[in-house]
Amino acid sequence: MQDEQIVALYWQRDETAIRETEEKYGRYLAKIAYQILADWEDSKESVNDTYWKAWDSMPPHRPHVLATYLGKITRRLSVDIFRTRNREKRRASEYALSLSELEECVPGGCMAEEEAEQRLLAQTVCDYLYTLSAEARNTFVGRYYYMDSIKEVAAYYGMSESKTKSLLYRTRKGLKAYLEREGFVL
Repeated sequence: MQDEQIVALYWQRDETAIRETEEKYGRYLAKIAYQILADWEDSKESVNDTYWKAWDSMPPHRPHVLATYLGKITRRLSVDIFRTRNREKRRASEYALSLSELEECVPGGCMAEEEAEQRLLAQTVCDYLYTLSAEARNTFVGRYYYMDSIKEVAAYYGMSESKTKSLLYRTRKGLKAYLEREGFVL
């Protein structure tokens, strides 16, 4: 079923929309959730909550790219679950690993900053990414947005893990320098 048809089902309040969403995007959403949570049970919960949030948000929203819309919801829900769970104990996951790699080039405490400052930081990171080659930008996004492992990122872009690590390291160093030039205190 096409995305437009699925969105139309949500707008008609037809419960078939959830089944069609699960059939078309269930694996994609589970992968996003698992990369953040490293736990299949929590990932299932996040994906199920995604379906509920999608049901609750359409209408009034009419997403143009359903996969991106659902992925964003899943990512937010999974990060919330991760934060809640890890207040009590720490677990290794691709999300935790990717965040630890970014610690040296992203200002600390940005989660507590005002929303305007967060948006400025996000826009500055986006501006930096668009100065990069497509390979460097896609590798960075794969690792730090989708939380793919180094091995997965290397496989997607047909490069060795060593080259991937090196490219990510140079990109992080460049990001740090760019943010400092833009006035962010690191």
